[in-house]
Amino acid sequence: MSTLSKSPNVVAVIAYAVAKQSLPAYRHLKSPKKFSQHQLAAILILREFFKTDYRGIEVIVQDSGDLRKILELRYEVPHFSTIQKAAHRIKKQELDALMKGFLDLSVRTKVLKRHVALSAIDGTGFETRHISSYFVKRRAKGEKNIFQMTTYTRYPKAGIIVDCSTHCVLAIVPERGAGPDVTHFKKAITEAEKNVRLKTLTADAGYDGEPSHVFARERGIRTIIPATIGRPSASLPKGKWRKIMATRCNKKLYGQRWQVETVNSMVKRVLGSALRARSYWSQCRELMMRFLTHNVMILWT
Repeated sequence: MSTLSKSPNVVAVIAYAVAKQSLPAYRHLKSPKKFSQHQLAAILILREFFKTDYRGIEVIVQDSGDLRKILELRYEVPHFSTIQKAAHRIKKQELDALMKGFLDLSVRTKVLKRHVALSAIDGTGFETRHISSYFVKRRAKGEKNIFQMTTYTRYPKAGIIVDCSTHCVLAIVPERGAGPDVTHFKKAITEAEKNVRLKTLTADAGYDGEPSHVFARERGIRTIIPATIGRPSASLPKGKWRKIMATRCNKKLYGQRWQVETVNSMVKRVLGSALRARSYWSQCRELMMRFLTHNVMILWT
């Protein structure tokens, strides 16, 4: 099982290498060519690593000779506004290219196998902003045992598929919560299958449904999803695959589903559970960059 690198230099080396492999150096033939897309993408990953804002990462890179040397910033460091504009120009196609570049590099360095024996899928929510726990739960004015609760009706959410043996994230589907996890099931599998081959996929009861089994099995993916029954009953589920899950579910393999919970915990503990972005697309981009940073931190062994 891989551990996360805590070295900014290692993260910078890997992020820069992945960016060079995945993106063109410049967006346009008439680009000023002052800073390459490779340098800016690596800086954005370092921003997630340091859990800072655009001004903060500018100062960190400026003060670190090692980072400037790794990123080949010989004369000048990008202004924070340049980094911010670069982030807003990133499209999903480029984030997908970075994911593909990471997975290809992982396969070449034998950290990850192209045919993933056991994977797991799950959804997790993120906070929309940094907020004190005092404001989440506080005592009502003049009352002893009555507490006011701050609740979120909508929040950023990501559906992810991970390799259970390495904790690498294979697919990221950003969306809005709250909602059932099964909504991102098909899309997550489609995204993962662009780069790797899934053999067995485990999921909790939130993904239970005959269409989920059929979609995966048609692609040659064995699914292990416990069948849920609404009320106590002696009858089995009607669907073919749900009936098999109710009678012959492989509990040993299903027990490894907790690996995806571990990845969610690692990302939130190490990189943070709150997003800085406010708009929907900016939050989607930040979610994808955060899980990509997690991958980069794994690819150091």
